[in-house]
Amino acid sequence: MTTNSFGTKTTLTAGGKTLTIFKLSALEKKFPSIAKLPYSMKILLENLLRTEDGSVVRAADIEAVAKWEAKAEPTKEIAFTPSRVLLQDFTGVPAVVDLAAMREAVVKLGGDAQSVNPLQPVELVIDHSVQVDEFGTDKAMGVNALLEFQRNKERYQFLRWGQTAFKNFKVVPPDTGIVHQVNLEYLARVVFVNEDTQTAYPDTLVGTDSHTTMVNGLGVLGWGCGGIEAEAAMLGQPVSMLLPQVVGMKLTGKLAEGATATDLVLTVTQMLRKKGVVGKFVEFYGEGVSNLSLADRATIANMAPEYGATCGIFPIDDETIKYLKFSGRPDSSVALVEAYAKAQGFWFDPKNEPIFSDTISLDLSTVQPSMAGPKRPQDRVLLSEVKQSFYGSLDSMLNRPAGGATSNATKMDDGSVLDHGAVVIAAITSCTNTSNPSVLVAAGLLAKNAVEKGLSTKPWVKPSLGPGSQVVTEYLNKAGLAVFLDQLKFNVVGYGCTTCIGNSGPLPSQVSKAIEAGGLAVASVLSGNRNFEGRVHPEVRANYLASPPLVVAYALAGTVNIDLQKDPIGTGKDGKDVFLKDIWPTNKQVADTVLACLTAESFKKVYADVFKGDERWQKLDVPAGDRYAWDEASTYVRHPPYFEGMTKEPGPVHDIVAARVLAILGDSITMTTSLPRETSKPRARPARTSTITRCRRSISIRTARGAATTR
Repeated sequence: MTTNSFGTKTTLTAGGKTLTIFKLSALEKKFPSIAKLPYSMKILLENLLRTEDGSVVRAADIEAVAKWEAKAEPTKEIAFTPSRVLLQDFTGVPAVVDLAAMREAVVKLGGDAQSVNPLQPVELVIDHSVQVDEFGTDKAMGVNALLEFQRNKERYQFLRWGQTAFKNFKVVPPDTGIVHQVNLEYLARVVFVNEDTQTAYPDTLVGTDSHTTMVNGLGVLGWGCGGIEAEAAMLGQPVSMLLPQVVGMKLTGKLAEGATATDLVLTVTQMLRKKGVVGKFVEFYGEGVSNLSLADRATIANMAPEYGATCGIFPIDDETIKYLKFSGRPDSSVALVEAYAKAQGFWFDPKNEPIFSDTISLDLSTVQPSMAGPKRPQDRVLLSEVKQSFYGSLDSMLNRPAGGATSNATKMDDGSVLDHGAVVIAAITSCTNTSNPSVLVAAGLLAKNAVEKGLSTKPWVKPSLGPGSQVVTEYLNKAGLAVFLDQLKFNVVGYGCTTCIGNSGPLPSQVSKAIEAGGLAVASVLSGNRNFEGRVHPEVRANYLASPPLVVAYALAGTVNIDLQKDPIGTGKDGKDVFLKDIWPTNKQVADTVLACLTAESFKKVYADVFKGDERWQKLDVPAGDRYAWDEASTYVRHPPYFEGMTKEPGPVHDIVAARVLAILGDSITMTTSLPRETSKPRARPARTSTITRCRRSISIRTARGAATTR
């Protein structure tokens, strides 16, 4: 029960409803510093005001946030209650298994199975299971989706059961989109309404994927967490956290011609990594914020784990409202967001700068075409220096003394020659960029220009397009650009997180043979957010993050042994050299195309029945009933044993004595996933079936200067 000792409870009428809110301005007379709090800190303050109970959340906690000391080292612990929980299929299955096991335990104790449900809304998006087996054909999507269902049938049956068995739990079926893009385009409310209490409050969340932060671009506070924290939040428990420092990043100016949102986010990542923001909130402010589209903001927010911050949040403004309307949100919801943000002092005013723990500035006009690699997302290199960066790392990649040979050309079965630096994977993948129409349209326009010039993808390159949602396909088709991407073998391979998490699938056998025979250090170029060694593919040692149009460009060039700003990318059908500048679209061409091909109707069409799924999902053989029909022979989804012997009365409490450190780890520790060599066969997933199993298999690590990662 809310105590509301500060008397901030009032009402707000908007969107055809009169709703209860906990108004921050009611506190300003007592705590004038509230007016200068960062946006993210105001969200935390409202959260405590609304959940004050005198026990878990006390008046002293609220006062600590209201009187937040920007420069102070974090020592004050607060209890943050997220509005909802977001899961993806890898890390979400154990949480649902635990709920199913709780039902079994409750029934054995004489209770009702239906009494066990998430207390907070939970949404799970199946997006981490599609693998790029088939590529470069119009059959790729169908083949990969079929293999996905064959490999994951048991897990999908379980989630399909959970979709109907639990209240407050929704599942977005496979082949719909990437969890973070679906969250941005559809699931996120920005302002949440509790229909039972008719209370409005900020939409906040925790998610079992580190890139949950993408929704920060929409003004929604949330971050990635471990499975145990997510389960606690599902059951209505608050997240214990230290009151953080908030680093403000002031943006001025606007992006110059030829610079993309990807170039911007790689620049931001490098700057903030150097600044040191681990364990801190990052908040963007300044007049430059208004010059960024919502998609650009989401691109920056997505990579908060890469620059090390807990979140990377943007405030609510006209662009937020424009995006909500554009993505098909109901008019009443949009009206509520605007009215609530203005009533609570959340509305962005570039002239009213909050007080931050520290600040850093970036003039957007200084951002230059860039990539990051060959091993870390923060290792940004200018496009003109990629060749130099690769060869500067060649000896270390090959584990040899400095000064080794820079060429070891090896002939493939088809007569093509593979050498160090050959691009063998070119993937438009991951939530970072596939949520951004400007860079995807730029990739399509570049593909169109390249095809018209007579260029083609090199034969050793494995291209793929893994859109973040079906909306992407809608607007690429409407713009007439999908056909050109297809001609360059960038056919849609699936809607999900593919190459960025290591689901890149096997390389063609002749490419693998040549890599092994020549001991080659080959490269991938992907539009993702993670490029750690061994993550993308075990045979690929150099991995570069790049914008989608640059991914296409490198597929045409076939190597990172090139200066794309000076060297020809290929030879046109007229026999003349073609340079990148000859096929690169202008900012105006991109903007005009986006304006013409992307409409609210596309979003409404795609998300009209998003939880229904396709025919394969609908036809899954699913057990009926409130309790799951466990298969004792399964090695995949098993009934966990930790509720066995549980009684109605709590057991004795035991102190933990003489616990030992299991591992002391250095900087830049991360989880990586890579495929086995023989990936043409159906690939079994690890049996992640319980909290105990997850503790072994899905690790959350935060090092002294490294970011947390949960996979």
